[in-house]
Amino acid sequence: MNRLMLRTIALAALSLSLLVAQLGNDITGTWQGTLQAGKELRVVFKISKGDDGGLKAVMHSIDQGGQGIAGTIALQGSTVKISIPGIGGTYEGKLDADGAVIAGTWSQRPKPLPLNLKHVTGDAAWEIPKPPPQLKPMAADANPSFEVATIKPTKPGTQGKGLVIRGHQFSTVNFSLNDLISFAYGVHIRQVTGGPSWLESDFYDISAEPDVEGTPNRKQLEGMVQKLLVDRFKLTFHHDKKELTVFTLVVAKNGSKLTPSAGDPKGLPGLFFRGLGNMVVNNANMSDFTGLMQAAVLDRPVVDQTELKGRFDFTFKWTPDESQFGGRGGSAKSDAADAPPDLFTAIQEQLGLQLKSAKIPVDVLVIDRVEKPTEN
Repeated sequence: MNRLMLRTIALAALSLSLLVAQLGNDITGTWQGTLQAGKELRVVFKISKGDDGGLKAVMHSIDQGGQGIAGTIALQGSTVKISIPGIGGTYEGKLDADGAVIAGTWSQRPKPLPLNLKHVTGDAAWEIPKPPPQLKPMAADANPSFEVATIKPTKPGTQGKGLVIRGHQFSTVNFSLNDLISFAYGVHIRQVTGGPSWLESDFYDISAEPDVEGTPNRKQLEGMVQKLLVDRFKLTFHHDKKELTVFTLVVAKNGSKLTPSAGDPKGLPGLFFRGLGNMVVNNANMSDFTGLMQAAVLDRPVVDQTELKGRFDFTFKWTPDESQFGGRGGSAKSDAADAPPDLFTAIQEQLGLQLKSAKIPVDVLVIDRVEKPTEN
């Protein structure tokens, strides 16, 4: 056997041993690195084994509060892929032969940014900031009302709309009475009938504070808005059944792709848009998700039939059409080759769910009486 052949065999054996070392590396633990995103941002990934024996990851952005955001992780040979659905971010890198460094890139905006991670232990690990003190939740048996509530007509030309809960404060921007009823009773505006036209055409900014200390849960929040509607808008109605065309949300045949949330299971969910067709969902259950879809996106009620329990973090992107966002969806269309797919394709490919059209009897609220709000 000549020297060249011996050298070839030796190199092949070395390559194989390096590959085996990489595949055998335990990448659980703490990985950290600095992201150059206009300013230095220290990033930490905590990787551990899940109950199913696979890997899971929690990301902490040290210089942005440090709150943990759950993600998924895959190790294919020396390639490490981490997805953080709650913020729409992904990381991909290559593990070195020693299993101590991952050289890769972080993608959250159009341009990926370099991010090299180092496996650290003990004092070498950056301290993760303690989360800011949170208000204690309201007592589960509390029946709160808004002690103070200011209702003002929205200034003409105001763009967008929103409902925000910050600690003890509740506020809305550019909300119609139909929007408030939809939120308070968990219905689509098509399930509200019999009212005057101004229910849709008049918009209000509301600022309110509960009369009970602590952060309300979803049921308590809805109850306070219901009381506000009765007190300030003199709302009365009765229930009826009506057959309507709806969307049902079901799990696709290949199963859900949702990531369980690492957030407080008793905390309020966070759902918002980064523009039309770019939704971010944190610590939310399927009822929260379908509620936002029917309130802000789709032109008909959305009925949850997934039977998925618990709360999830995810981000998904799609290209809206004219039927979505109250007719504004068509303005977000793009002919770009890398434009996101339509809603129905995106929800299946990215979330492992399906929206199906159906005609079924649903509950409707029939307005008996309503008045424009009283003075503050």
